[in-house]
Amino acid sequence: MPRRSQLDRTRSTRGRLEEAGRALFAEHGFGAVSAEQIVATAGVTRGALQYHYGDKRGLFVAVLERLEQDNTDELVAAIAGAPPSADPMVGLRAGLDAFLRICRRPEMVRIALSDAPAVLGWDAWRELEAKYGLGLVVLQLEAARGTGRLAPDAPVRMLAQLVLSAVTEAGLIVAHADDPAAAHEQALDALMLLLAGLLRG
Repeated sequence: MPRRSQLDRTRSTRGRLEEAGRALFAEHGFGAVSAEQIVATAGVTRGALQYHYGDKRGLFVAVLERLEQDNTDELVAAIAGAPPSADPMVGLRAGLDAFLRICRRPEMVRIALSDAPAVLGWDAWRELEAKYGLGLVVLQLEAARGTGRLAPDAPVRMLAQLVLSAVTEAGLIVAHADDPAAAHEQALDALMLLLAGLLRG
């Protein structure tokens, strides 16, 4: 059989490390997972972890980026799959519902909502959230402006940043609620009321 290329080996090693890290971080939390646990679960050497990510924190950042990208892909699909409508609120509701559903998953709660702010620091965490979530909110608000539901001179990016902050807070509330399903419905209704206040009838 032909020997695997260096690129194939690199992809395989990184994939195993990120898969192991994602599972361990989700189950135990960043602080309770050691580098030794990660490499043992991935079946690679400590040197491989250091070579590809520098340390455990570097791997965590890569895992978090992958998780955020997966979530973004899911949100885009949810918005695209909403019933066709000229009303931008339909797409907004579908996206918000999907996001709150994601926030009920253990890996999202532990990795993105609980550990990420502490591991990355507040500023870096906010920057990451903006990187993956802000663009989606901007697109939806621009669509609302295009249909006349939002004033032509509305500061879309500023509004998007404020909306994203509210959405993130709603996700945290749902993630830590005693009854996540009930909190999900309440948060979705509250966010829709908030957005309805921004948009023209």
